[in-house]
Amino acid sequence: MQLLKQFFTWWNGATWNTRFYTWRKGEFVGQDQYGNRYYRAKSAIPDSIPERRWVIYSGYSEASQVPPGWHGWIHHRVDNPPKDGDYAPHDWEKPHHENLTGTARAYHPPGSIAVGGKPAMPAPDYQAWRPE
Repeated sequence: MQLLKQFFTWWNGATWNTRFYTWRKGEFVGQDQYGNRYYRAKSAIPDSIPERRWVIYSGYSEASQVPPGWHGWIHHRVDNPPKDGDYAPHDWEKPHHENLTGTARAYHPPGSIAVGGKPAMPAPDYQAWRPE
């Protein structure tokens, strides 16, 4: 079943073409706490960007699964990839979570019809404006 998913879909891990390219030219760089694997390949044109960087997701391909340290590396903001706790978040940063939009765990405000609620009634001191 997994073989068919990889052959016919791009969102369930790496496609065959990506696996072949990774096998041929990819250099394994590291793995994050979610199981995503990061690779790089030297650029064919010497004066272009220094290297091509990519990620092979473990499971569903969702870009918000990339943690902040690896995000900086994959977008060429830092030269060295984070190794074993090398990335230290600022004290004001919250822990990283993937984007849950479209899933059952997505945020729904009070009164949202997505969770079977009724819209909140306006406060009694509110008077709607009516043109004269």
